[in-house]
Formats: sequence, structure tokens, C-alpha cells
Amino acid sequence: MAFFHDTDRSTAMFHTSKAVGWGLAVLPVLLLAVVAARPQQSPTIGYVDSDQIIQQMPGYAAADSTFQNESEEWRTELQRLQTTLDSTVRAFDQESATLSETERDQKMDELQQMSRLVQQRNGELSQRAEARWSELVAPLRERGRAVIDGLRAERNLALVLDINAPGIVSIDPALDLTAVVLTRLRGGD
Repeated sequence: MAFFHDTDRSTAMFHTSKAVGWGLAVLPVLLLAVVAARPQQSPTIGYVDSDQIIQQMPGYAAADSTFQNESEEWRTELQRLQTTLDSTVRAFDQESATLSETERDQKMDELQQMSRLVQQRNGELSQRAEARWSELVAPLRERGRAVIDGLRAERNLALVLDINAPGIVSIDPALDLTAVVLTRLRGGD
């Protein structure tokens, strides 16, 4: 849910994996560029906790509720497919002793094909869920990013980092802008 990298809540539901971003390789180069561009003063960096921000933004609960309602149909479909596969496997286990080798091999091939179809459908629904979640939270991310960009300019910060992005090891807590972003999103200051 971070503003600077794409993570998705649907991945936990469907157990899909995402590649680690290239931010680890770019961060040292970016920091060196900032230092070189501002030789007379030390660079000022701020950071935010984008997970905390997005989960507390007005509109998040509605997006989450919509996603949960829509994804219930997908979960039900996957459960139905898995139940069918499981009962077919149990039936095969019970009757396999009475089947000829040819029949057993044929049934095994059918089970493997059915299993591949369930896995394929799981992948398709995972992609659909990821796309839908991204669509639902895109306006929230844009609003959050606009506030962060405004704070960066207002406070003359060289960088604002997201503590949820890979590569951050240690951060001075005095630089945390999360509470200010939340206050502004709620219409304060």
C-alpha cells in the first residue's frame, strides 16, 4: 500500500508473490546525487509510513469494504473448485484399487489436469483481485502523494522516504511526517 512501491493487500488473500523493487540499488546513488547537488548544506530527508497513512485516510474503509464484498465471490469460486478437486481425489483414492493400470493412469491424468485448472483459475482471480484493489486505492494514493509532495516542497526537503520501501535500515524519528500528513488529510493544519 505504499506510495512509492506497489504492494497489494490482495496478495495476502491469494498468496501471490511480488518481486522486490529496484530501490535498493538506486537509493545510494540518489542520496549521493542529493549531497552533490546541495554541497553548501546537508540534505534534509523526511519519511512517512505509507501503510499507516493509507489505512487511516478517509475513504479507506469504503474501499476495503467494497473490495471485501467483491472478492467474496472470487473466494467462493475458488473454494468450490478446491472442494470439487478434493472430492474427486477422495473418490479416486477409494476406487483406485479396483481400477486397471490404464484406468488409474487416465484418472491420474484427469486429476492433474483438474489441479492445473484450479491453479490457473487461482492465478487469474489473484490478478483480478490485485487490479481491483489497485483501482480502489489509487485515488487514496494520489491524495496522499499530493500531500507528501506539498510537505516536501514546503519544508524544503531533499527526499521523503517511505519506511515500507526496501532498503531502509535506520531512521531518525524526528523526521517522521506521518502524523502531519494524516492531520492534513483530515482537514487540519
